[in-house]
Amino acid sequence: MHKNLLKLLFPSLCYGCNELLLNNEKIICSSCIHHLPYTHHHLLEQNDTLNKFYGIVDLEFAYSMLYFHKEGIVQNLIHQLKYKGKQEIGTFLGLNYAPSLQHLKEKYRIDEIIPVPLHPKRLKERNYNQVETFCLALSNELGIPYNDTLLFRNEYSKTQTKKNKVERQTRGKNLFEVKNSPEFNGKHFLLIDDVITTGATIEACTKALLKIPNAKVSVITLAYTQS
Repeated sequence: MHKNLLKLLFPSLCYGCNELLLNNEKIICSSCIHHLPYTHHHLLEQNDTLNKFYGIVDLEFAYSMLYFHKEGIVQNLIHQLKYKGKQEIGTFLGLNYAPSLQHLKEKYRIDEIIPVPLHPKRLKERNYNQVETFCLALSNELGIPYNDTLLFRNEYSKTQTKKNKVERQTRGKNLFEVKNSPEFNGKHFLLIDDVITTGATIEACTKALLKIPNAKVSVITLAYTQS
């Protein structure tokens, strides 16, 4: 009774389209789930995400879960996750994507999942890293340890949305560093980010991780921006 009254007074809305959720729906409505623009990169030897970094950094594999279009469902989801504190979206998408990635641990022998880190000042402002719940869902479902302390960001900068294209592409050469230790030598790291636009952030993180002797890096992102 009390729960039904709360639902009546404060109805749950879909984070993708802002429409009312039905009683059996959570986070995202059935229509939005049906229309999510999956990339199916995990089925392709060559794909947009991997090709983005061809000749720039050496990756074992690179996938994006979804395509990002302006004013689309994915933009709404990322905005709610990144700026509105709706961390449950990351968990939902991670649980949704994990069954497609069950081959990773055996085929690629991934040792650790690494989130693209926020600068401590940004983390204090936002109180969370927007990819953490996505990472944790994948970690739990795939049985791959999560490490959010290995890679760190040196420089506090304005958000990607407030940077112009030139700034995004030219910044970041020494933006990230690793807390190196012999225990990480030869490990295969799965780097996770939210959205790929120019690829500059992933590039900078990958170069930092590859400074670890004999390290390997692969990438998964929530979304890939189609031009």
